[in-house]
Amino acid sequence: MLRDAETEQLLRDYTRPILRAAGLEKQNIQVVIINDSTFNAFVADGRRIFVNYGALRESDTPNQIIGVLAHETGHLAGGHLSKLREQVSRAQTQLIIAMLLGLGAAVAGARAGAGNAGAAAVAAPQAAIMRTMLSYQRQQEENADKAAVKFLNATGQSARGMYETFKRFSEQSLYAAAGADPYNMSHPMPAERVRALEELAKSSSYWDKKDDPALQLRHDMMRAKVSGFMERADTVLRRYPPSNNSLPARYARAIAAYRHGDLRNAMAQIDALITVQPNNPYFHELKGQAFLEGGKPNEAIAPLRKAVQLSNNSPLIEMLLGQAYVASENKAYAEEAIKILRAALSREPEAALGYTQLAMAYGRKGDYAEADLASAQAAFLRGDQKTARDLASRAKTRFAIGTPGWVKADDIVNTKPIKN
Repeated sequence: MLRDAETEQLLRDYTRPILRAAGLEKQNIQVVIINDSTFNAFVADGRRIFVNYGALRESDTPNQIIGVLAHETGHLAGGHLSKLREQVSRAQTQLIIAMLLGLGAAVAGARAGAGNAGAAAVAAPQAAIMRTMLSYQRQQEENADKAAVKFLNATGQSARGMYETFKRFSEQSLYAAAGADPYNMSHPMPAERVRALEELAKSSSYWDKKDDPALQLRHDMMRAKVSGFMERADTVLRRYPPSNNSLPARYARAIAAYRHGDLRNAMAQIDALITVQPNNPYFHELKGQAFLEGGKPNEAIAPLRKAVQLSNNSPLIEMLLGQAYVASENKAYAEEAIKILRAALSREPEAALGYTQLAMAYGRKGDYAEADLASAQAAFLRGDQKTARDLASRAKTRFAIGTPGWVKADDIVNTKPIKN
């Protein structure tokens, strides 16, 4: 996964009205960014929408990625995952029955001298069951498309971006789908799906509605940030050449400069950005992050404090500030680090990095019980259950029995290991 306060806030702003229209606003559904350069989004459980950074980078307008998010919301609102699991369970039962019948046919065939009777008895129902499953998945995709257009209409947004995105998919997959059996595909045939979506989308009175210019700028800034952090310096310069003096282009080049070792040049570019937008929290965050990763944690503290203030206490930026406090190796900052990291973790309780930094802050303070506990929590969130239990066991010996710290450590010790 990838984490970024600016991008996640934008995605929350994109999904909030869609989730409200879908009746899911109280379900605490999150959008999770995946470290994958391909254009894709999907749902894998009932509370998260996963979107590849490639989809963010390649979406030219907010409306395009909003359409994709609306489609995935359609899957959530339709309960498609649980229904698909039921279908899979039913199919597994049918396959077991088919195999048992096949074994019976094999025995009977062997007695009658027809050795392939069992194989035929198994293969035929297996193929039929697979076709039924794929048909069911195609229907889910069609239903998610319809739901997405409904949600977009309800929020006064165009479905043009969604249509443009799926049309691009259709064009890209024309060659791959040539000659394909439509009954062996889990998604509707591209041309059919796009035609149906076009008809539905164009029937909306919002078809020609454009994205708000301010939202488009935020989207362009997000895309520039993704490029600056995730792509090679030469790729960034091809996308955003020096002749391009727009704010997004300058943002991308500033990020690329610090990411690829030119800290002095990067600082000059970041300061120029701050001059243009002095109240942009993410410019101050970038400056602090550049100092921190450039080996200058003391210089990172002031811009990160400013970023925390301007972002209304973004927990991810608070963790970055806590990391700067810890990296400064100034024991006087230990208490401040603990305070701000605990505040951040109260809102981001699954952030392993936050617990790692908290452990280091407690270590600086000489509080080894809390340091062991925080280290155990970090290991647990990383999936390293053996290390988590070992550290939690040691933490228990440092806490008084029955205290909150002892109870948390005991919970980790007694968590049953997950077997693959």
